[in-house]
Amino acid sequence: MDRKLRNRIVIFLLLAGVFAYFLVWLSGRKPAAKISAVTPTRENLVSSISSNGKVEPITPYVMRAQLDTFVEKVLVREGQRVNKGQLLLQLNVKGAAAQLAETRAKLLRAQDDLRAAKAGGKADEAAKVAGDLAKAEAQRDQLQRIHDSLTRLAAGQAATKEDLAANELALVSANAEVTRLLAVKQEFDRQARLDAERGELQVQQTLSEMAALEDKVSDGKIAAPVDGTLYSLPVRAGDYVKLGDLLAEMADLHKVRVRAFIDEPDLGALEPDQPVMITWDALANRSWPGKTEIIPKQVVPHGTRSVGELLCSVVNDKLELLPNINVNVRINSRERMNVLAVPRGAVESEGGHRYVFVVRAGQLGVGKSTLEKREIRVGIADATSYEVMSGLQEGEMVALPGDTDLKDGMAVQVVNTNAA
Repeated sequence: MDRKLRNRIVIFLLLAGVFAYFLVWLSGRKPAAKISAVTPTRENLVSSISSNGKVEPITPYVMRAQLDTFVEKVLVREGQRVNKGQLLLQLNVKGAAAQLAETRAKLLRAQDDLRAAKAGGKADEAAKVAGDLAKAEAQRDQLQRIHDSLTRLAAGQAATKEDLAANELALVSANAEVTRLLAVKQEFDRQARLDAERGELQVQQTLSEMAALEDKVSDGKIAAPVDGTLYSLPVRAGDYVKLGDLLAEMADLHKVRVRAFIDEPDLGALEPDQPVMITWDALANRSWPGKTEIIPKQVVPHGTRSVGELLCSVVNDKLELLPNINVNVRINSRERMNVLAVPRGAVESEGGHRYVFVVRAGQLGVGKSTLEKREIRVGIADATSYEVMSGLQEGEMVALPGDTDLKDGMAVQVVNTNAA
């Protein structure tokens, strides 16, 4: 055999052995896992918070019974639009009306007594006291003149000492009577002043009683304080109501407020004037726009949840949202335009960090690659995607979870590729 030919045969056999060994080595390796992957794309993301809430009127007007009585008439129906001043209910106030009439008569008597007291007492009694005093003073003055005359006559022995003594005795008695009647007059005047003070107090008390009774009579007529919708009317004609019982509730329902119950982890994303969308299961094809107003300042228990109570103003032009109904609330808390986004399912969490598995092209054959576990920093999120702020570049491919647990360095074969 030719030496050259023999060398070629040896080289061929060696190459065949190496190739067979390589095939055996390949057959002993585990097959690459088949995965789906996505390429992150630029998107407009709106981060939203979804929860539930309750509709409330912004300025409710609550009418309550101001006395214990019966409902005499109900002039409206629940849900009716009413105008300011329109009579809604009539309560039975006949007893208060009768007391009011008696109190008005009592006031007239008290005012008459007050005028008399301010004038110095009752006219006939005042005239008698003044007349008695004037008569006694006139009699005393006459006896004094006689005494003076008798004194002169007695000095000339034209009058007897007995006449002078009798006159002096009568004069002493007259002075005593004047003193007594003067005291009576002073006491009468003092009593008149006291009567005037008591009369003024009596008039004031009677006026207060009359005002209270007038309020009771007035409270029997329940009228609308403003234009609006009567959304609660729990009483009927013939019902007995007590002081403080609810009679009616109304408000202008063109603008209402929604008290949204936001779970504690979502509270940090809330700010005033964020757009809000309200839906109600009873009108599934309708929605109502609004905005956030008062951000929660505390967390309170709500059933099994820990929530903050967010107040949102909502436009209710067609008056479809009713007070106290339960609604769905979606708050668009933040919006980012043209940001790099990856599906939420591709992002995993570990120890407070977020990471993805990046598909890197390998050297082992066509269609085979390896995974690189890489930490990323995320921004806002919507229902399907996360904003990627760092750690990932456009054009890189990210593995999606499937039947196989993804691991760093794992050999994979991408069988399905989609945009994020």
